[in-house]
Amino acid sequence: MGWMQDEAGLEKCAANYVPLTPLSHLNRARTVFADRTAVIYGDTRRTYAQYHARASQLASALQVAGITNGDVVATVLPNIPAQSEAAFGVPACGAVLNTINTRLDVDTVAYIFDHGGGKAVLVDSQFLPVVEAAITAMDGPAPLIIEVPDPVAGIAASGNHAVYEDFLAKGDPAFAWALPQDEWESLALNYTSGTTGRPKGVVYSHRGAYLMTMGTPISWQLSLFPIYLQIVPLFHCNGWNHTWMIPALGGTVVCCRDITAGAIYDAIADHGVTHFGGAPIVLNMIVNAKPDARRIFKHTVDVFTAGAPPAPATLSAIGDLGFHVTQVYGLTETYGHVTECIWDQAWAELPTDAQASIKAHQGVAFPILEDATVMDTAMQQVAKDGATQGEIVMRGNTVMKGYYRNAAATSKAFSGGYFHSEDLAVQHPNSYMQISDRAKDIIISGGENISSVEVEGALMHHQSINLCAVVAKPDDKWGEVPCAFVELKEGQTGDEAEIIAFVRTRLAGFKCPKRVVFQELPKTSTGKIQKFELRVIAKAL
Repeated sequence: MGWMQDEAGLEKCAANYVPLTPLSHLNRARTVFADRTAVIYGDTRRTYAQYHARASQLASALQVAGITNGDVVATVLPNIPAQSEAAFGVPACGAVLNTINTRLDVDTVAYIFDHGGGKAVLVDSQFLPVVEAAITAMDGPAPLIIEVPDPVAGIAASGNHAVYEDFLAKGDPAFAWALPQDEWESLALNYTSGTTGRPKGVVYSHRGAYLMTMGTPISWQLSLFPIYLQIVPLFHCNGWNHTWMIPALGGTVVCCRDITAGAIYDAIADHGVTHFGGAPIVLNMIVNAKPDARRIFKHTVDVFTAGAPPAPATLSAIGDLGFHVTQVYGLTETYGHVTECIWDQAWAELPTDAQASIKAHQGVAFPILEDATVMDTAMQQVAKDGATQGEIVMRGNTVMKGYYRNAAATSKAFSGGYFHSEDLAVQHPNSYMQISDRAKDIIISGGENISSVEVEGALMHHQSINLCAVVAKPDDKWGEVPCAFVELKEGQTGDEAEIIAFVRTRLAGFKCPKRVVFQELPKTSTGKIQKFELRVIAKAL
């Protein structure tokens, strides 16, 4: 079907068919944007010609060190230039990039080394003790350590391992890149946060990542030469694939090691940052920044936020500071964000609170996704009434290849021809999806389903609350009840009864927290609140 009667001579050839890969973007930028600034970190500025040469040296040096096609090369790095260089240099020698979360414990890092089979690892000197301990705890062969000190942050080398710059010096800046022969070849291996059980290894293809870099500029309405502040950790969905995308636009990446409100405002003032992505916790940080951290800027800064549903109160507050926030949604398994809340100008007439509520919707599929919708357990479309709950499911070219060495989990995730997100949501009449909860976070009290997200949204309107999380607390009468964990703004004090009474003015009584615990919230490296830790505390209350 779809073939003409006589297609002799119309075969694929080198002239008309090239396997899709995001590596193409830096190959092109080396020539087209040769002298434009590609990477900034501290006083270091590198052009696209230099960026390409360093990625080539890394690829070449890895090959000299014995890394061959299909080998896994890991990194344990913050968002410094070496991590951006590895995004291109590791696959340019035919290897698969495995970026590891810098906040993981020794046991989990050892598991990832063993399960992923990493042959080499680039390690920031700050995280060397964890990596060395993980290697000691491994069952399999140890990866080669290449140590990456960071003089900008005042972090010196240990003197015990080959150092990154010396390692690069062994490589050839004119090294010919090993581009994929098939776009389905594996590009990256990303381990999920694994809040229950062992983390799963999500495998990305060159094709999926390339299409991600094509879809994001459409959805984010990016033009040429954006100045992108690298806040999203590159170990998190490869920084939502933005590092691979920026060279296509001739943009500049501003590396950011330590994420603070001051660092964000400084980068906007010093480098004219136009775009960044971040979890709602980053937005909160900006909203609650002390006046001396804030630097005045005239342009609008565009922000993609994802990782957890942002509170409408936060979205409302940050808009007044010169930031234009678009909420996107996705998972490690979908290369990052694949749905967005596309704004309808008609909504601009609505009151501010109503606008902020709509902005908190997860919205509709990116153009690169074939379908994203909400289905019931029988894989039937739910009623688009804003009330009927189902699971967000997706299918398309930016869904992972599958879980590495875990056929059972892959098959379960893809059952019924869709990827199952395990996020519970409702769908509005305009098809916009709105997360009501993670399947495991829903609180079932006396047979009633309570959305922890809804309770958190109500709490965030309280002027003293900086961050909050709501989990189920076992209860003899109701089975379970909502328990709120609250992190207060600096200098504020909290009163449990007052906060419960405040929520009661906004929500039905059965949805209100029955306990409020004041403490700092445990967070992952990407700013997600670790609810599984809070459930343990709630259980013991």
